[in-house]
Amino acid sequence: MQTDVIFGLIILIISVILHEVAHGYMANWLGDPTARLAGRLTLNPLSHIDPVGSILLPALLTMTGSPFLIGYAKPVPYNPYNLKSALGETLVAAAGPGTNLLLALIFAALIRTGGVAMATPMLSAFATIVYVNLLLALFNIIPIPPLDGSKVLSGLLGTRNAVGRAYESFRVSLERLGVLSGTLVMLIVFYALYPYFASVLQWLFALLIG
Repeated sequence: MQTDVIFGLIILIISVILHEVAHGYMANWLGDPTARLAGRLTLNPLSHIDPVGSILLPALLTMTGSPFLIGYAKPVPYNPYNLKSALGETLVAAAGPGTNLLLALIFAALIRTGGVAMATPMLSAFATIVYVNLLLALFNIIPIPPLDGSKVLSGLLGTRNAVGRAYESFRVSLERLGVLSGTLVMLIVFYALYPYFASVLQWLFALLIG
C-alpha cells in the first residue's frame, strides 16, 4: 500500500510538471518566449515547485483525511501580448489539461492493447498513470480561477456578449483575490461538487481502460 501511495505521488508530480511545461511550450510556439527565457521549459522539479500548490495544499489535504489529493506547480509565466493568435491565451491554458488528457489516452490505449498479457504490476502502474492524468485534466478544466478552465471558458465565450462579459468580470474579480484566497474559493466549490466530479472521473476511467 505504501509503495502504491509513493508511486502515485511520483506520477502526480511528473504529470503536474508536464502540465506546466506544456503551457510554456504552447506559449513559445505562439510567439512568446517568456517561459523559455525564464528557464521553465524543463522537467527539473525544482523549477516548478510552488509553496502553496506543491507543498502546503497536498499536505493539508493529507492531514485532514481528504478523499482526494490534488496539487499544482508554479504557474508558467507568459506575456499574452506576444501571442500570435486571437485565441492565444485560450490555447496556452488548454495545453496543460490537454497534455494530461493525452497521457491518459496513451496509457489507456496501452492497457487495452496489452490486456491480460501485461504483468499485474505494469497494468497497475499504467492504470495509476491514466487515473492521475485524467483527474488532473478534469480538475483543471473546472472554470474557476486559478484553474485553466477559467481562461479556456473566457476565451470561448469572448466579451462581445453579456454572458461573456459577466464571466470575465467574475474571473478577474477572483484572480484579484490572490493565490491563497483564489485557492480557498476553488477548494470550497470543488468540495461541494466532489461527489459529481468523482462519479464522472470513475465513469471516464472505466470507459478508457475498459
